[in-house]
Amino acid sequence: MEYRAYTGMNGLGNSKLVTDLQCLKEFTELSVNSKKAAVQRNQETSRKESEDESRLPVLEAAYATILRGIGEDTDRQGLLRTPARAAKAMQFLTKGYHESVYDILNDAIFDEDHDEMVIVKDIDMFSLCEHHLVPFFGKVHIGYLPNKKVVGLSKLLHDWLDMCPTVQERLTKQIATAISEALQPTGVVVIIEAVHMCMIMRGVQKINSQTVTSTMLGIFREDHKTREEFLALVKSK
Repeated sequence: MEYRAYTGMNGLGNSKLVTDLQCLKEFTELSVNSKKAAVQRNQETSRKESEDESRLPVLEAAYATILRGIGEDTDRQGLLRTPARAAKAMQFLTKGYHESVYDILNDAIFDEDHDEMVIVKDIDMFSLCEHHLVPFFGKVHIGYLPNKKVVGLSKLLHDWLDMCPTVQERLTKQIATAISEALQPTGVVVIIEAVHMCMIMRGVQKINSQTVTSTMLGIFREDHKTREEFLALVKSK
């Protein structure tokens, strides 16, 4: 009896050992793959930074031409370094061309058995209007109903949203579509509330105007109760 009991316990021990080893193997493979992906991203970033550096003289010359075109003297003290500074600033403001939102989201997707609504609201954003190359800025509100996967949104979207000329309507749809394709959730909703400097500083010059855009996919489009729940939670403080 004692021998049989010992054998049974040993079998359970072996089973647990196999499970632990399998988990360790999967974790190791995940870590290796993550490191490989990080190395590839770093190499790609370095390559694109080198390309940016090679383009700086062209951008500087273009800004100098613009300044002269509006009647400025590019040799006066205050403008001596302006073309170079403006060129670097424009490269920073357009660095979103170096990676897509899909690439960014794929680095922060986690398996999670959660099927209730997830909302990330009041994400600060700014971007450039592609029509006039002046800023628009405001808040992004995102909601989705997970399907076994969740994603860390706030910092990731901050890193990507700010970085390429666009229009607010397209940006709203791009975010919703990217989240939907990356997570395959039951539904996604994205709302952007933004102030456009092209409306404040020129044209209609409406100081207090705000543009609101939304994209709703899946259950948020189909079910008004789910949509209303999201809107109520976004408005709550």
